[in-house]
Amino acid sequence: MAVSLYMDHHVPKAITTALRLRGVDVLTSYEDDTDQLDDARLLQRAHELRRALFTQDDDLLEEAAKCHRAGRPFFGVIYAHQLRVTIGVCVQNLEIIAKSAEEKDIQNQVIYLPL
Repeated sequence: MAVSLYMDHHVPKAITTALRLRGVDVLTSYEDDTDQLDDARLLQRAHELRRALFTQDDDLLEEAAKCHRAGRPFFGVIYAHQLRVTIGVCVQNLEIIAKSAEEKDIQNQVIYLPL
């Protein structure tokens, strides 16, 4: 089963567009009207939707760590540093994850790009 993605508002639109052209199920926080939520609530929303949250925001890594420490489940976080991973690499790696991973592979995990 494919993994659906949820894009943080920090993610460039080019990544979302390229993934959609490749047939990846993507929802952005702007489309979901959650672009103003704090990191904790955004992570919770992605979990509610059963979507892996892709972000380039360091603060979301801390929020995922807080969930781990508190034993609170989250669907999964995929992180790429804004200055160290190109848009093309993000698209390629996210497509691989979305099309080959299963939900159980990503739940309560943080995956760092590049793979």
